Amino acid sequence: MFIYVVSAGDQLWQIAETFQVSPDQIIKANGLPNPNNLLVGQSLIIPTEEPVIQKAVAGVNGYLYFLGLQAPPIVEENGRHLTFVTSFAYVVKENGDLTPIDDDPMIVAAYENQVLPMMGIVNFSATAKGQNIAHAVLNSEAAIQNLLNNIISIMERKGYWGLNIDFEYVLPEDRERYNDFLRIAVEQLHREGFFVTSAVAPKYGPEQKGLLYEAIDYPVHGNLLDFVILMTYEWGYRMGPPQAISPLDQIRRVLDYAVTVIPRNKIYFGFQIYARDWILPHIQGQEAETFSCQEALIRAVAHQVEIQYDTIAQSPYYRYQDSQGRTHEVWFEDARSAQAKFETVKEYGIAGISYWALGYPFPQNWTLLEANFQIIKYSST
Repeated sequence: MFIYVVSAGDQLWQIAETFQVSPDQIIKANGLPNPNNLLVGQSLIIPTEEPVIQKAVAGVNGYLYFLGLQAPPIVEENGRHLTFVTSFAYVVKENGDLTPIDDDPMIVAAYENQVLPMMGIVNFSATAKGQNIAHAVLNSEAAIQNLLNNIISIMERKGYWGLNIDFEYVLPEDRERYNDFLRIAVEQLHREGFFVTSAVAPKYGPEQKGLLYEAIDYPVHGNLLDFVILMTYEWGYRMGPPQAISPLDQIRRVLDYAVTVIPRNKIYFGFQIYARDWILPHIQGQEAETFSCQEALIRAVAHQVEIQYDTIAQSPYYRYQDSQGRTHEVWFEDARSAQAKFETVKEYGIAGISYWALGYPFPQNWTLLEANFQIIKYSST
């Protein structure tokens, strides 16, 4: 198996003939939306026997915010590739209560597909600022204990195996209180037989400034928790200017720091599997459109554009003009960028991969994931 980049004049049947595979094999490996209309610069997985990709063992988590009856088909489709699936998310209130979510269908589907369900909690919502909720909870023993009692009750009642804590925008002055909360949570949840994980902003070093970073103590998270998910995505923020969403050069800077303070066997690499479309010129406050990497290819074919590739960020992109004459810039993921990320996971010898988020079709990713990793599966009985 290897990756081929389409050149001008290439046809699928010619590529298949050259590499002695069938067109159907290429279509299946890539989930090609338009097999008879390839684009210059498009990357294709060629499912040959050679060269063999060296496999590593990895855990794989997928966040899922398409809940209710939307969840089971997504878990069914991706279940064989997953160790864990994390519901996103129960929102913490200032008194330690939790807003309910419709996660029962996801949990049932997880068990049916030998995937361990993980409960996700966050301290923010569309209408509530994370720093305010975190400050109220972390500075109240009663709120902390109420929160942990609620978590344990839900986990026991619904059949969760572990907890993912995603506290963001915690005030710098609440750093030690957040660390104390993690210690208490791990102690109580471990005693009840649950594992505990966290999701953390991508830091380049211990003194990084900014509300996302200052209260996140990588060494403490690495020491206390069963594993830590690095949220190594969102450089290409939906409200910001166009750029690679998960630039590998920046991710490597985060990993270079993380492996010095968190055990490698506790680090999960955050991998975004969606695309973004920005209108140019970018105007502050203008939101980019978010959709799947599969849709990014469909849109590129519709506009017959050439796929470009940023070799520093290790990310594909293209530009097109819409019917109103506006220029758009799209950044997404393809076989090349996915393989580069998987090679990085293996190079750093870290524990696994965490997808943000399931429900965005990206067939090439799953083909390459299986080729690169032996995915850990735990018994849920």
